[in-house]
Amino acid sequence: MAQTSAITQALKRTLKQHGKRYTDVAKALDISEASVKRLFAEQSFSLKRLDLICQMLGIEISDLITHMHDRQKIEALNREQEQELASDLPLLLVANSVLNRWTYEDILTHYQFSEPELIRYLAKLDRLHLIELLPGNRIKVLVDRDFHWLPNGPINQFFLSCVKEEFFESRFNQPGEKQQFMVGMLSRQSNAIVQRKLDKLAEEFHTLHYEDEKLPRAEKFGTTVVVGMRVWEPKVFERLRRMPDQRKF
Repeated sequence: MAQTSAITQALKRTLKQHGKRYTDVAKALDISEASVKRLFAEQSFSLKRLDLICQMLGIEISDLITHMHDRQKIEALNREQEQELASDLPLLLVANSVLNRWTYEDILTHYQFSEPELIRYLAKLDRLHLIELLPGNRIKVLVDRDFHWLPNGPINQFFLSCVKEEFFESRFNQPGEKQQFMVGMLSRQSNAIVQRKLDKLAEEFHTLHYEDEKLPRAEKFGTTVVVGMRVWEPKVFERLRRMPDQRKF
């Protein structure tokens, strides 16, 4: 029964990640939405219906089982663990590589590590429970699919400093690059709508990232999306105001 409950919860999470609702499931199964709600409440999916739902999502049942097991993995490190990574850039590089499913051979081929150095870094990640270092230097990643760095934590601060110093040096006119810059006057309600859409974009980005894990590494490129939104006015404009805008958002 515990396994049935875990699969049902994994299915709910996967539907949410793909932006699907019970109405979409009802259509895929050719039953009413009320019947779908009852299936989830009673956790009484047949293999055929489970397969049809997975087909609608563009995944295999095995992917759903993988997602279920991911919930038993860690979703985040604590601040001290992140600080250990942030204070050792080679270790952070290896951590970032394994989180993107690079193999021992991939890392050794592409970065300037000796075999003893790389094994030492992987052993540290094993101690942090990010990975399990298996015989033959095989790497088993132990993080949940929803794994994230701490908001405003040491790792986020490191990457934000790189963004400020390096990311926006590009003209964003090369293949695979795009920049959007938008300025306007929005109400609080409209601001909330845009923020929800940004959340949806983030979910879709992570879904595509996990779907592409199955592809050969040579077909994938390290990709970074930076999206920010705030109530803001350039200081050169602000200095020309007769009175400071003291409104609170």
